[in-house]
Amino acid sequence: MNMLITGGSGFIGTNFIRYLLLDSDFDGRIINVDLLTYAGNPENLKDIEKDFPGRYAFIQADICDKEKLASIFNEFDIDTVCHFAAESHVDRSIVAPDAFIQTNIIGTFNLLQIVRDRQKQISRFHHISTDEVFGSLGADGFFTETTPYDPSSPYSASKASSDHLVRAYHRTYGLPATISNCSNNYGPYQFPEKLLPLMILNALEGKALPVYGDGKNIRDWLYVEDHCQAIWEIIKRGKTGETYNIGGNCEMENLSLVQMLCDMVDELAPAKHKTSRRELITFVKDRPGHDRRYAIDASKLKNDLGWTPKTDLKSGLQKTIAWYMEHPDWVKSVKTGEYRNWIKQHYK
Repeated sequence: MNMLITGGSGFIGTNFIRYLLLDSDFDGRIINVDLLTYAGNPENLKDIEKDFPGRYAFIQADICDKEKLASIFNEFDIDTVCHFAAESHVDRSIVAPDAFIQTNIIGTFNLLQIVRDRQKQISRFHHISTDEVFGSLGADGFFTETTPYDPSSPYSASKASSDHLVRAYHRTYGLPATISNCSNNYGPYQFPEKLLPLMILNALEGKALPVYGDGKNIRDWLYVEDHCQAIWEIIKRGKTGETYNIGGNCEMENLSLVQMLCDMVDELAPAKHKTSRRELITFVKDRPGHDRRYAIDASKLKNDLGWTPKTDLKSGLQKTIAWYMEHPDWVKSVKTGEYRNWIKQHYK
């Protein structure tokens, strides 16, 4: 298997590559294509690049550059695609949606066109998406694979569009595509603008913990390694043309989650004055179009492929907090932007 992974230097892509090469039965070659925008960090994988020289290659490229992509497919004889590359932060999409339209829609279109041209050699095109395409749930119910799309932000609308393109290319051209829609991921290597790493690092530094609105928005939390295991099962054994929801069975209100995290940080790294990190919680103006509740029904994935999440929220948070505490150099590099200098030195 020669697997092209787009966006492999981002949060989930990094964890997926590490999982494939370090912890799974994958025995093929990985070609990681990433443009290295603000959240892409090849330092995440520099040990992988060193330890797997014949099985891992990195190429800095834009998925919107169709000619460059085509040359990569030809050079590495790509037969499998796992498509992570996307602009993914809702707040950024509200302020500047242009990049989301370009990367998430045009970039996906380019990939699909290239795969269509090489359809005989491609065994799987797996597209990573989000539960945000479904919009907001009320107090009850769950998102299923047949829930109608109802995106609320430019980000979720761009991901919905890319999902529709993938599905249409399967139905029209017979592309061997699968799609997965996941709930909120958390774990190592996540860029600090996201809720959990932001709260962890601010709590450790004694800074304010900003919570949108009344903090009653509910999300389902999925530990990133569980997500990686699910993706690999879908690529190996998922049925072409099918969509699979991936959830963590860990619903929680944002405020309750932050309070739980504060208590864990207090236990792992007691504050100097013995005060509770809960005192740092600050309510801020809600963001526009903030969906109230997400919840995933992942029973199809369980019934068809035997996958269930292994990590409960408490143990996942403990591992995540510990990782950020144990990697201060990574945190410093990302928060100060020093990793950008490393990229400039190693990639043109």
